[in-house]
Amino acid sequence: MKNLYAIINWLFLVSYWLLIAGITLRIMIKRRSAPSAMAWLLIIYIIPLIGIVAYLLFGELNLGKNRAERNKALWLSTVRWIEEFKECSYLFASEHSEVARSLFQLCKYRQGIGGLKGNQTKLITNTDDVMLSLIHDIGLAKKNIEMVFYTWQIGGLVDQVAEELMAASRRGVCCRLMLDSVGSIEFFRSPYPVILRTAGIYVVEALHVNLLRVFFHRADLRQHRKIILIDNYVAYTGSMNMVDPRFFKQHAGIGQWIDIMVRIEGPVATSIGSIFSCDWEVETGERILSSPPNINITKFEKEASHAIQVIASGPGFPEGVIHQALLMSIYAAQKRLVMTTPYLVPSDDLLYAICTAAQRGVSVHIIVPRYNDSMLVSWASRAFFAELLESGVLIHQFEDGLLHTKSVLVDGQLSLVGTVNLDMRSLWLNFEITLVIDNNDFGKDLERAQEDYISRSRIIEATAWAKRPYWQRIVERLFYFFSPLL
Repeated sequence: MKNLYAIINWLFLVSYWLLIAGITLRIMIKRRSAPSAMAWLLIIYIIPLIGIVAYLLFGELNLGKNRAERNKALWLSTVRWIEEFKECSYLFASEHSEVARSLFQLCKYRQGIGGLKGNQTKLITNTDDVMLSLIHDIGLAKKNIEMVFYTWQIGGLVDQVAEELMAASRRGVCCRLMLDSVGSIEFFRSPYPVILRTAGIYVVEALHVNLLRVFFHRADLRQHRKIILIDNYVAYTGSMNMVDPRFFKQHAGIGQWIDIMVRIEGPVATSIGSIFSCDWEVETGERILSSPPNINITKFEKEASHAIQVIASGPGFPEGVIHQALLMSIYAAQKRLVMTTPYLVPSDDLLYAICTAAQRGVSVHIIVPRYNDSMLVSWASRAFFAELLESGVLIHQFEDGLLHTKSVLVDGQLSLVGTVNLDMRSLWLNFEITLVIDNNDFGKDLERAQEDYISRSRIIEATAWAKRPYWQRIVERLFYFFSPLL
């Protein structure tokens, strides 16, 4: 009996160390940043069993077998669509401002498609205005309405949007709605999915979390895009979820969420629609990507035309392109750089680029909320403040709610607006979307919004920050350790 126990113990120990060695090899073989790899290795060696389980759940970008197969099958049709779209050469911008030229060239190389002209954009900074504009556009829809959101929460003006969407479906408009399983968990537990489906709306729960299959696809991979597409010609995107701030997370004690959205008319809507089509096919297996429509841009050619590039990220899309775009934008800045983000946990490259911009004389402003809905991210963000402040970066803490706007404005000309937070999850993991807009008039609109945020913020003084309690520094460094994983 003793020999049997000895053999079992020996087999257990061998299996245990082989498992750790196998996971170590997987971490080292996978292409990832050195800080991320070191963080995973330390977690696995310090708390082995918990660390191994955590890595199997969250350590690798795994779509799951079915989604991965659909993603692979989708690639050839997407390439054909891009080539067909590129034949409409009159849609593509040939001239860009000096600050934007290199970034648009990068996006063209990485994504296979250039920036589009003939677009008319409108920056909407008030949630009620977004909802009312959307309700109006849905009421005019004739062919199709497609939406994807991370969060949809019933209540307030959101219910009016839902009513208008159901009315559109009843009059024959094809309506598709895709919502993230985790972000919209309360919605899927409510009667609303049945109500919308009864009205003829296709409702899909994206990236559904199944406890029985958590080891077969990454559980924390999220559909974080916010897209509305109407008749393949009008589109909305930005930071706003389908929520009414007066009803959303009121118990959190952080105030109402502050967001922006961009309403677009023009060929960029077609590009955004192709991204939705890819997401829809990967999730459902249904192919809805059709040939690019014949688009007339002449009515905007006489006005201020906005050259726009759409950057999409997530599994199946060019890896790291949003990260590259942010780096190029920061290095292109010559006079003024303003960034707004609710979650500031930048990569080492981004941190270095921001600090370098301030050190070479660029006026750099970062606007973050003073109070955050994520304790982990809030503490991790503070670990970066000292280095930023020492470099001359001005950090403004927004005090009038949770500033959820994600934006970058370079020299008043080049704007980046979308769903991407300055953290590892947005930059390397989630399905995200960003608009790159090369237009001075739009830049002025975004600048006004950012100046309004600054007027409602408290600036952090470098001397005062250096005197913060020592225990806070310890907590900051503790959460900084997990920043590559956030």
